[in-house]
Amino acid sequence: MKFTTKVVHSQLKGTEEIRSKTTPIYQTSAFSFTSLEELEGFYEGKSPYLYTRTGNPNTDELGKMVADLEGAQAGVATSSGLSAILVGILAVVQSGDHIIAAEDLYGGTFHMLKEELKSFGISTSFVDFTSVEELEEAITPQTKLLYSETVTNPFMRVEDIPKMVEFAEKHNLKTMIDNTFATPFLSQPFLEGVDLVAHSATKYIGGHSDITAGVVVGKEELVQKAREKVVNIGSNLSPFEAWLTCRGAKTLALRMGTQARNAEVLAADLRANEYVKEVYYPTDLSDKGNGAIVTIELSNTCDISTFFKSLAWIKIIPSLAGVETTVSYPLGTSHRALPKDAQEKLGINTHVVRVSLGIEDGEDIVVKFNEAIAASVKN
Repeated sequence: MKFTTKVVHSQLKGTEEIRSKTTPIYQTSAFSFTSLEELEGFYEGKSPYLYTRTGNPNTDELGKMVADLEGAQAGVATSSGLSAILVGILAVVQSGDHIIAAEDLYGGTFHMLKEELKSFGISTSFVDFTSVEELEEAITPQTKLLYSETVTNPFMRVEDIPKMVEFAEKHNLKTMIDNTFATPFLSQPFLEGVDLVAHSATKYIGGHSDITAGVVVGKEELVQKAREKVVNIGSNLSPFEAWLTCRGAKTLALRMGTQARNAEVLAADLRANEYVKEVYYPTDLSDKGNGAIVTIELSNTCDISTFFKSLAWIKIIPSLAGVETTVSYPLGTSHRALPKDAQEKLGINTHVVRVSLGIEDGEDIVVKFNEAIAASVKN
């Protein structure tokens, strides 16, 4: 071989004989074949991989890992949490169909259901899921799906999953739930009868704020339909991000255990702070803990801008779930796109702050929040 040929074709051979302790990164856009017969074997189901958009060992590992954690039959990885929600929904509904969704969802999901699905010919009604009467009134002959979150964003309402499933079965509807806040460490909605469970793996599954990924798991036939949507829409995840997410997921139980304990400590302390009007943190999510998000509403005697500026090492970000404690401003980020009347109905106002607890020492976190609140009190 000449130099220009060698530089292209010099690569390690016989990699199947190398036994890596961890799954290698299959950072390839396509897979090679030794013959046309072998290529045809892919279409006959004899070979699992052809092109990374249609499948890759790293993305398959992530889908299977989360499915195993949820006790689900199958799972597929996607490019983001919203894309996981989208392909899950499209596995159930089509043009002309109707969805009933909880009114207190993450703002990005709310917007997608309300606006983006219109172009698919799919309509959505947003109702109070604590009211059976509102759910009954929302049903139409075209309703196919009930959609909610295990713990709603940002006010931490814990969904009554058994009642949701019971209602759906009564009306022959499918169910889908976003389990991002709870994670399968604290809640496994599939085992309670939910058909599809979505995760923004960007958050606790990955856990280190260095990837963007999604996963949807559930019943085999529905996940297969979702997988087809991933392939045909092109919402697949890159191999490297899938690998990073799987690596991060290995410490999920350790991280979530510590983060949930820190959240409980902070919530209890801030409930006693005279300048905190309201603390939103559940008490009945799981016997392992109640999640790592605490939402607070500061009193009007606090200057919200000063509060955020006084947090020092606690960063302001538009996301959540890293190993560092962070804060976000729902009115200006996650729920910014909600119509003003929806914001007001839910209680998202200028003094609402969502706190994502990290794995730092809980006492340090409490001290810093109390200092920031004290600094924000208007004279």
